[in-house]
Amino acid sequence: MEKLIVKVKASGDVTLPAYATPGSSGMDLRASEHAVIPAGGYGAVGTGLYLEMPTGVEAQVRPRSGLALKQGITVLNSPGTVDSDYRGEVRIILVNHSKTDFKIEPGDRIAQMVFATVTQVELQRVDEIDETERSSGGFGSTGKK
Repeated sequence: MEKLIVKVKASGDVTLPAYATPGSSGMDLRASEHAVIPAGGYGAVGTGLYLEMPTGVEAQVRPRSGLALKQGITVLNSPGTVDSDYRGEVRIILVNHSKTDFKIEPGDRIAQMVFATVTQVELQRVDEIDETERSSGGFGSTGKK
């Protein structure tokens, strides 16, 4: 399998993201700064990373399951999207669903990043669309087993 090359500029001694295991889908993102996400609040945390991705590729920022389960910390706009033409710092918007403040130190793993290909489409306005068995059945309309 040919690997995609993504250029990364990193501030100071920031550790580059890496896959934890050969089968990992996401690379761990680490904080580059001290921060506190207040109980019941949210905030953006810097990673010190700047990406240059080829057109047609995005980086998706996703929560870390351990932080969500053990601390109530998740990515607020999950998955967050880093577009291929964005060149600013990758910052992670975290929300704290717990009742205690969450302190972050530089180097702490705070999210994960998954790279994906993007398909851009052309929308075509029509007067009618095809019916399906589900048709306009709403959110949750398929029910439980």
